Amino acid sequence: MTLSTTVTDVQQEHVTIRKFNDRPVSDEMVTSILEAARRGSPTSSNWQAYSVVVVRNPQIKQQLAVVAGGQKHVETCQVFLAFCADIRRIQTACDMHEVELQQTLESTLVATIDAALMGMSVNTAAESFGLGAVMIGGIRNDIEKAAELLGLPKGVYCVYGMCISWPDESQRPPQKPRMQPELIIHYEQYDAADVTAKIEAYDADLASHYDTLDRNQHTAAWSGTIARHLKSPKRPHLRKAIENRGFSLD
Repeated sequence: MTLSTTVTDVQQEHVTIRKFNDRPVSDEMVTSILEAARRGSPTSSNWQAYSVVVVRNPQIKQQLAVVAGGQKHVETCQVFLAFCADIRRIQTACDMHEVELQQTLESTLVATIDAALMGMSVNTAAESFGLGAVMIGGIRNDIEKAAELLGLPKGVYCVYGMCISWPDESQRPPQKPRMQPELIIHYEQYDAADVTAKIEAYDADLASHYDTLDRNQHTAAWSGTIARHLKSPKRPHLRKAIENRGFSLD
């Protein structure tokens, strides 16, 4: 038997939404979502090393859409949220006590993970109101341009963005199959057995899903797509860009 709550019911219904209608998203709703997520998101050692920039300005959204690789939904959404790793406040805390901040990969990871946790909480809270959302990793295509558009100072970089708006229900996509649980969930220790057969089975499930949508897709719908995407380096500029923002990757 699978148990459920209101929250798990919302999560079980999750789909990524890229088509929105024109219904306004109120400031009160955005505030409620962000406050619930801020309270409900774990943060390492209470650092709270993240910030969120709420963007409604059409011109800024239009330019952010370009940064994200021409993703039109960044421009058409009612609200764009930029989730940022932010070490400025911990830098200030160290300055207040005349301590030199020892920047390492660990502090960069903490801030980045904090931003990721906040975003997942926001996504769930937004969907609980009936809103649709899509996360935008393409904002990392040009970290410096995104920082300029968002007014980010040194010590802050945008990890990813999120569009939230009311979904166009006439274009709500069907749920995409997920991998089999045994590929993801391990008990007591990681099961390192060969997973090729299970991945091939997932390829077939996903290909069948795309067939119902009349979408041309690699017959190895997951593994073939992953291999094609990763045959060349992704965003090779990223390390230098993050370091230029004031973060350490050492």
